[in-house]
Amino acid sequence: MFSDNDKAFAGEFLEKVVRKISVMAPQIGGNFPTTNSNTGLWDPYGKTADISSWTTAFWPGMMWLMYLKTGDAMYKEYAEECERKLDEAFDIFTYIHHDVGFMWSLSAVADYKITGNEKSKARAMHAATILAGRFNHVAKYIRAWDHSSEKWAIIDCMMNIPLLSFATKIQGDPRFRQIAEAHADTVAKTFIRPDGSSNHIVEFDPETGEVLATPRGQGYDSGSSWSRGQAWAIYGFILAYLNMGKQEYLDIAKKVAHYFISNLEEGKLPRVDFRAPEEPVYYDSSAASIATCGLIEIAKAVPENEAKLYENAAIKLLRVLDENCNYNENELRLLENGSSAYHKPNGMHMPWIFGDYYLLEALMKLDGNDGRFTVHN
Repeated sequence: MFSDNDKAFAGEFLEKVVRKISVMAPQIGGNFPTTNSNTGLWDPYGKTADISSWTTAFWPGMMWLMYLKTGDAMYKEYAEECERKLDEAFDIFTYIHHDVGFMWSLSAVADYKITGNEKSKARAMHAATILAGRFNHVAKYIRAWDHSSEKWAIIDCMMNIPLLSFATKIQGDPRFRQIAEAHADTVAKTFIRPDGSSNHIVEFDPETGEVLATPRGQGYDSGSSWSRGQAWAIYGFILAYLNMGKQEYLDIAKKVAHYFISNLEEGKLPRVDFRAPEEPVYYDSSAASIATCGLIEIAKAVPENEAKLYENAAIKLLRVLDENCNYNENELRLLENGSSAYHKPNGMHMPWIFGDYYLLEALMKLDGNDGRFTVHN
């Protein structure tokens, strides 16, 4: 159990974050705050947002969390507006990718779980069907993007497969869960290294399933250790355990968490890549907030004598994240010092909306209600 001091700190931190978001929300409304990964420019009003972007649901996800925390209908209305706008991505369809899990778990699934909206359930099932359709039945992986190789799967997709568990729970059809499990098994075998580090991308022969390469991705190089990818693995595998119950998934989440924790520097954010050269030094607050969510869930899933390791790591990360928040109510940004990719210096040390979302979700977990938008057991 978290100590009284830790709980007090987390509660005060949450109140500061809630206050800042309450100032931001009426100005941003039902739009999609985003950062351009090429220019590093922060667009709080979403004027440059791509409706098919993987980041579109993080703001409505934050609005649903704020609604749960405050009961203020304003947040519900903004979330619903964003959800309706996301229908355009279904209509376009020419760039629909595996990140439908992010896009509709934090919008439609959240809406359905909170309000029982049948239209939201239909949207979530539509997205789950699209995700299931990306599964390669021979090689047993979910294809990542359309604009690159059909041979690629990425570690981020562990965060998309909870949508498939939702579909099975709602429909009673095991095919969705079976696809999620098959993909997770492939990731366990081909992404996670013996030391607990993870590849970002694995390239497969789509006809045989043979591993062809491990491209660099958003880290420093092939074989290096992109910290946000490590965070996706921590949180993704504990979610897979919670949704599908396989002990192996919990064991992998713990293994990756141990690697992540061992590579942290005291009082600092995670480096963008744990195996990058000493200089230049780049940090990523989003890796910290995502990992914190996973660590909190692991702590709840393991015996009490194990939990303290993960609790202590989560609190240390939250204390660093508090130091990296922008509480100036005249500036529409919250968590600073997020980074896109090691080789995109324009996207370094910027606000990224997914960092904000997972920060709020982590604090809500400690407050007793994170909405459980991605747990469907």
